[in-house]
Amino acid sequence: MGKALDFGVQSYCFREFKNNAEVARKIGEIGLNKVEVCGVHADFHDLSAFGEIVNTYRDAGISIISLGVETFVGEEKERHVFECAALAGAGHISVHFKVDSFPDAIKQTKRLSEEFDVKVGIHCHGGYMFGGQPDVLDHLIKLGAPRVGLCLDTAWCMQIGPGSGKPLEWVKRYAGQIYGIHFKDFVFAPNAQWTDTVVGQGNLDLPGFIQALDANGFDGMAVIEYEADAKNPVPALKNCVEAMRSSGKV
Repeated sequence: MGKALDFGVQSYCFREFKNNAEVARKIGEIGLNKVEVCGVHADFHDLSAFGEIVNTYRDAGISIISLGVETFVGEEKERHVFECAALAGAGHISVHFKVDSFPDAIKQTKRLSEEFDVKVGIHCHGGYMFGGQPDVLDHLIKLGAPRVGLCLDTAWCMQIGPGSGKPLEWVKRYAGQIYGIHFKDFVFAPNAQWTDTVVGQGNLDLPGFIQALDANGFDGMAVIEYEADAKNPVPALKNCVEAMRSSGKV
């Protein structure tokens, strides 16, 4: 099994459930044992409290493989996020940068990444957020390489449009620089509005994407992310897990 199918889930899928013990139980219900923890479920600036969260997931047999998505602007307190990642044994942090602060922020992020040996993936969040376009990502990754790479969110990649937003082509373009994957899928209305759907049932060629990751040596962290049905996400997430596992048999 390639790294693409060694996947967990983004805790944001369970954002209506604030208790981490309950989130851990639900992760077990969908048949997974790995999680990327977001700020809904943890204060990354309270190391003591975060240690308790790590123990909660460990006691449930769940590994924290990544933190995020966090916005880094170059403040010293961002060190706390790396301290939390180290405490959890997570090898990845998903981040955003901002247009008015990215030069200093990336410089600090690269330094902290080296110090804590935690890779950083820039989360591409569509056409309306800085860092969503490939030309911008090329520049940001160049500044941060080799410690700062890409966290490829498949749905938000597609959201920028069919000309540039092609996940399979991004896998080739950023081969060796993809440190994280958010397996996510959208369907689009005629007015370009997006709606979450079970991964592989929208516009994402899921088997082709996984094959491309394997062919290009992907070796990062991977999670599924489904944001619909926030009050009852387990049934759709079970379908996402099954779709992922079935795609690997194609």
